[in-house]
Amino acid sequence: MGALVERDLLGEDDVAALAGLAARVRGLAGAALLTGVGAGEAAAVAREVEALTARLAARRRTAPPFAASGGIDTAAGERRMDRQVGNPVTGPLNPVAPPVDLEVTSDGIVRGEFTLGPVYEGPPSYAHGGVSAMVLDQVLGMAAAATGTPGMTANLELRYRRPTPLGVPLLVEAKASRVEGRKVYAAGTIAAPDGRVTVEATAMFVMPQRFVVSKY
Repeated sequence: MGALVERDLLGEDDVAALAGLAARVRGLAGAALLTGVGAGEAAAVAREVEALTARLAARRRTAPPFAASGGIDTAAGERRMDRQVGNPVTGPLNPVAPPVDLEVTSDGIVRGEFTLGPVYEGPPSYAHGGVSAMVLDQVLGMAAAATGTPGMTANLELRYRRPTPLGVPLLVEAKASRVEGRKVYAAGTIAAPDGRVTVEATAMFVMPQRFVVSKY
C-alpha cells in the first residue's frame, strides 16, 4: 500500500467553484464525444482546451482534496472529512464521475438516483458493464461503512440481468447483510425506471488492521 499523502481540506466556497468547473468539463466531454463540427473547428477547440489545461496545471495539488465537515470526532478530538469530493462515482469535483448523489437512511440503506450519458456507453444505447460495477462497488462500500465497520473491497460479484439504459433515471440501492469481525457483507441493485433490476451485486469488505479512513 502506498504512503498516505497529506490532503488539502476545502471550504464550501472552494468546493462550489471547483464543482462548477468539473460540471463544465463533464459537459465538454459529452460535447466532444457527440460533436459534428469539422476537423478545423475541432483542432481550434483542442488548442483552446490545451491552453485552459495549462492554466489549471500551473498550480497542482499532490492528491485530490477532501471537503472538511463542520463536525468533531469527539473520541479522537480531531476534525473528520465529510466526503471524498474527488471520488470517481460520487465526487462533484471529479469530471469522470456521473456523479451519483447518494443518501444513507436511518436503517442503513444506501440509495440514489442517477442518469448515465453517452460517455458511459458500452453496447449501443446501454451503459458499459464496468461502469455499473464501479457504481455498485461504491454504493456497497457505503452500505458496509454504515455499519460502523468501513473496509476495502475484498470480493465483488455481479449478475447482469438485462442491459442498463442510458439517458434515463436509474435507481441504485444497497444494504449490508451481516458483519463478521472485520468483514462486512452487502448486497445491492441497479434498477431501470420501470422498476426492473438490471444489475445485482454482492460484496465482501474487509477493514484492514490499521485503517485510516475518511467517510465515503
